[in-house]
Amino acid sequence: MPYQNTLAQAVSYTGIGLHSGRDVTITLKPAPTGTGIIFARVDLPGSPTVTACAANVTNTMRATTLEAKTAKVFTVEHLLAALSAMQVDNCLVEIDSPEPPVGDGSALTFVELISRAGIKQQSELRHILKIEQTVSVYCQDKLITVLPYDGFRITFTSINPHPLLGVQFGDYEITRETFLQEIAPARTIGFMHEVEALKKQGLGLGGSLDNVVVYDNEQVLTPLRYPDELVRHKILDVIGDLALVGQIRGHVIAVKSGHALNTELAKKIMELQ
Repeated sequence: MPYQNTLAQAVSYTGIGLHSGRDVTITLKPAPTGTGIIFARVDLPGSPTVTACAANVTNTMRATTLEAKTAKVFTVEHLLAALSAMQVDNCLVEIDSPEPPVGDGSALTFVELISRAGIKQQSELRHILKIEQTVSVYCQDKLITVLPYDGFRITFTSINPHPLLGVQFGDYEITRETFLQEIAPARTIGFMHEVEALKKQGLGLGGSLDNVVVYDNEQVLTPLRYPDELVRHKILDVIGDLALVGQIRGHVIAVKSGHALNTELAKKIMELQ
C-alpha cells in the first residue's frame, strides 16, 4: 500500500480570486501524517482553520465553500483537485482572503506550485477509500453515481444549450499522468450573458479572458486548449469535490453534475464509512 505524502517545503503564490476579485496570497506548507488538507485564514484573528472535508461544505453556488466557525473559504475545488491528483495527503494552506487565486482558471497553477515544492513521502500508510456499493445522487435530469471499481475513473456527460458546446463526453482513468496531460489545463467556462447577473450576486468579480473561457451567443472569445475543454473542466471539478472524502477507488459516472451534486455524493459516501 502507498504511504502518505506531504510537501517537501513551503511554497507561495499571489493572484486574484475568481469570484471575490480580491488579491490573495496562499502558502502551501508541509503537514504531519493524518492532518489532511487544512485551510488557515491568516488574515483573521487567531488564524482560524477549516478542514477540507465533506461535512464542512456550506455552499455550492458556482463553487465549493468550506466553513467552520469563523473560518470560511470558497472556490477550493481546483486546488483540492491538484493536491489529490498529485497525491498530497497532508498540507496546511495558509490564505489571507476567503478565496484562493484563480490562476489561469485551471489547476495548472497549483500543479506547478506543488511541483516546485516537491513531494515528501511520510511514515504512515495512506487510507484508500474503496467503494464497496453503488452510491448515487439524482436531481431532475442530473445525476452522479460511483460504482465499485479497481482504480479511479470518471465518466462525464456534459449537455449545454450553447450551439458551440452541445453534448461533450469524457471518460478518463485518473492517474497523476492523465490529470497533468488531459485534465489539469482545462479552464473554467463562462458566458457573456451571465456577467451582469453574476456581478449583482457578488460573483465573477475577478473573471477575465485571462482566466475564463468566455462564450458569447455565437462564438468563443478565448482560444481553446481542447475542443471539449468544458467536460474536462467538469471532470476537474469532480476530482476536487470528491477529494473532500480522501483518495477514492471507484468509477464515477456523471451527467450534467455540478458542485451541489458532487459534494452531496461526497457526503453520502462518508455516511457509509
